[in-house]
Amino acid sequence: MSTYLIVDLDVHDPATFAAYRERVGEFVARHGGEYLARGGETVVHEGDFEPHRVILFRFPNGEAIRRFYADEEYQELAKIRYSSSRTIAFSVDGV
Repeated sequence: MSTYLIVDLDVHDPATFAAYRERVGEFVARHGGEYLARGGETVVHEGDFEPHRVILFRFPNGEAIRRFYADEEYQELAKIRYSSSRTIAFSVDGV
C-alpha cells in the first residue's frame, strides 16, 4: 500500500532554497518516491490552514519515507531547507 508524504513549505530565502530544490528529487527517487503534485494552486475548502507551497509525494510505504528522512546524505541536504524555509510535513497511508 502506498504512503503519501504531504509537505507545506514557506520559503523565506529562495536563493538558498534553490540548492535544496535542485537535488531533493534524487533522494526522493532513491527511496522509491515520486512527485504527484508540486506547487500548483492549493484550495482550502474548510478550516484555517494557509498553505504556501504544497508538495505531494507517493512512496511505496511508510518505511520508505522513514528511510528517506534518515538518509545521511539527505540529512546534510535538509540543512539547506531548514535554513531557508519553514516546513510542515506529514504522511498518510493510502487505501
